[in-house]
Amino acid sequence: MGTRLFAAIVPPEDAIEHLDAFLDPRREAADFRWIPADQLHVTLAFMPSVEDQRVDEYVDRLAEGLARTPVPVLQLGGPVTFPDAHRTRLLATGVLPVSEGADVVLERMAGRARNAAVTVGTEVDGQRFRPHLSLARLRHPADTTNWVRLLETYAGPEWPVIEVAVIASHLGEGPGNRPRYETMAEIPLAG
Repeated sequence: MGTRLFAAIVPPEDAIEHLDAFLDPRREAADFRWIPADQLHVTLAFMPSVEDQRVDEYVDRLAEGLARTPVPVLQLGGPVTFPDAHRTRLLATGVLPVSEGADVVLERMAGRARNAAVTVGTEVDGQRFRPHLSLARLRHPADTTNWVRLLETYAGPEWPVIEVAVIASHLGEGPGNRPRYETMAEIPLAG
């Protein structure tokens, strides 16, 4: 059994605090499993099982892939639901491009994170990249139309992406049987 690994953008503390302050007075209104603030991130690539000896190689390939990546400026805002607002299993907020071309840069970063996985011979989750920051998981599919309307009013502070984190997820090792995250590397962008 290998390591569950993902490459992600971790928003700065002030962006997380802003989002947390927006959600905090509203959380009790829903019986969701809210994701703790210290685990909020934007996944670029998810690898369900990476052989331990390939983790460093993945980090090296990803660093090469991101070496000349300009720094995009992003902001959290708007609603994202999976699969949709009427049968939601995952409630998230969007990741909005602020700087010119930030959406293209973000798409390329995700592509490079996935390509690095393929290059080192590990399986990568094949779902289409849809930039989002997961907020809550629902125990059963539910209609979240009211949450969608609420998140439509949310726009967080702008922030530059200066690095990509490679994070190991250890299932069931965190508080409340949640995953425990371990940052394996932080790869700076060129900008």
